[in-house]
Amino acid sequence: MKSKEIIFIVEESLEGGFEAKAIGHSIFTEGENEEEIKKNILEAVRCHFEEDEIPSVICLRFLREEQISL
Repeated sequence: MKSKEIIFIVEESLEGGFEAKAIGHSIFTEGENEEEIKKNILEAVRCHFEEDEIPSVICLRFLREEQISL
């Protein structure tokens, strides 16, 4: 059965760039910048699913941690 969407959590990597992990699927990829991570996510989804099972929507949730000083 075809899933309507797949959700990725995208975080900044400690080594630089970004890491993306799918929720509920064993898909993980990396990229040097936002453009590359999006391209790599599309490629990873196409590789993970059969053509007729590829989700119609890929949702990216970017997480970012910041600290501010008082």
